[in-house]
Amino acid sequence: MEVIKKELIVVGAGPAGLSAAIEAAKSGVKATVFDENAAPGGQLFKQIHKFFGSKEHKAKIRGFRIGQQLLEEAKEAGVEVVLNATVIGLYPDKEVLVQEGDKVVHYKGDAVLVATGAAENMVNFRGWTLPGVIGAGAAQTMMNLHHIKPGNRILMLGTGNVGLVVSFQLIQAGCEVVALADAAPRIGGYGVHAAKVARTGVPFYLSHTIKEVEGTDCVKGVTIQQVDSHFNFIPGTEKHFDVDTVCVAVGLSPMAQLLKMDGIEMDTSAGGFVPKCDETGATSVPGIYAAGDVAGIEEASSAMIEGRMSGAAIAEYLGYTDHEARVVREKELDQSLESLRQGMFAPKNRGKKIEKTEEGIDISENLLTHGFVADDEISRFPGFRKQAKVHPVIECTQNIPCNPCQDACKKGCISIGDNITSLPISVDGSECINCGMCVASCSGQAIFLVAEDTQPGFGEVTIPYEFLPLPEIGDKGYGLSRSGEKICDAVITNVRSSKAFDGTNLVTMKVPMEFIDRARFYKKA
Repeated sequence: MEVIKKELIVVGAGPAGLSAAIEAAKSGVKATVFDENAAPGGQLFKQIHKFFGSKEHKAKIRGFRIGQQLLEEAKEAGVEVVLNATVIGLYPDKEVLVQEGDKVVHYKGDAVLVATGAAENMVNFRGWTLPGVIGAGAAQTMMNLHHIKPGNRILMLGTGNVGLVVSFQLIQAGCEVVALADAAPRIGGYGVHAAKVARTGVPFYLSHTIKEVEGTDCVKGVTIQQVDSHFNFIPGTEKHFDVDTVCVAVGLSPMAQLLKMDGIEMDTSAGGFVPKCDETGATSVPGIYAAGDVAGIEEASSAMIEGRMSGAAIAEYLGYTDHEARVVREKELDQSLESLRQGMFAPKNRGKKIEKTEEGIDISENLLTHGFVADDEISRFPGFRKQAKVHPVIECTQNIPCNPCQDACKKGCISIGDNITSLPISVDGSECINCGMCVASCSGQAIFLVAEDTQPGFGEVTIPYEFLPLPEIGDKGYGLSRSGEKICDAVITNVRSSKAFDGTNLVTMKVPMEFIDRARFYKKA
């Protein structure tokens, strides 16, 4: 069999693989990326939500747009991307076998980077093999890539970021999410993701898991049941839902089989069966690197930076840059990566119950157990304030690495400071001009514009809105609370859409003054 030589072989055209290839190619390395899919970009093109972080992390930009940017950058850098190409073997001396159509092609690289990502986990319960029981990632693929509704009535198992984000996207797609369940006693993902689901009226059942999915040839219903601290079912706590789909979001496992095949040393202590590698992704075999979820599960923002670090290291390994230049670049990237690994959800805090914010404020227990901050809790956070004139109210109550709201406000109404994980502050005495950029820029949809006493006995609340059809001025309906409860009548007074808002519409509703601090969503009558 003919052996085709390549300088750098990258396995996987997702965020980590493309980023590594781009970084190496900018130094002169000839990079070839193989991917089994018909389109490059990996998970990015399924992610229609806006990213967290700072400007350098592409915060407030939707995942699929970041994917488009990466593809353009790869093209400009001269990266070769081979699609419908499944890597079926990684062997000593960096030899790679690739299934391309009906033939197997033998390659040999001077360096190899594995960025194969991760696969969804599954749990066993009675009926788990029925058609209609699917992974949350599969549901996301159906909706956001193929424009197919996964189901009509859906229960989500899992309240990590994947479960929360996909639940919201299911609602956007016109599905009814009947509930979110999780065996853990606390919500695992970002509170802002949980809050935007909760205010649409979806209930959360913590310390609950699936007992049984009913049906013969497809899903007809599901029964969940409460569990104790040892995850044993508690008799008499069953709850039944009529559904046609069950989504499972119970974590991811790195797909490191290729690395194991080549005899690379593996580790089981970093979130799965992963390769032992240094901060650049270098494994125990010289010239073979790993980046992204295959080396440990994190967000796509982190995977892109890890890919860049590996690409810089590979450029040095192949002799295209010197050690000093690589160290300078690595330090720059490492600082960017570390800023994403701070706050309550930092790797060092996994599994811990955080009692207070970095500012010393008690964490909202209601947010952790029900998905929303309670009315008697919200006023203790610095984003909440009262003022007669229009002003931002920021319901971001956890220390998350994110600051686009501060950059979006040119009038200084919002401050986070130099620490990217600090809670945002609604600045007293600032003059809001009601431009709405802060509302549209918030990746967690946690900012509202509030104007008190716009008419005798009434005020206005401007909310982020990403559903179709859009309300129209004059529409009458209901103001919903943070829990999704109908609490008052509401009339739409303004609807704003702009290219600068990137798909987040601004809907303003008039509500009675006694509900101005509670009404956070709108539902048409």
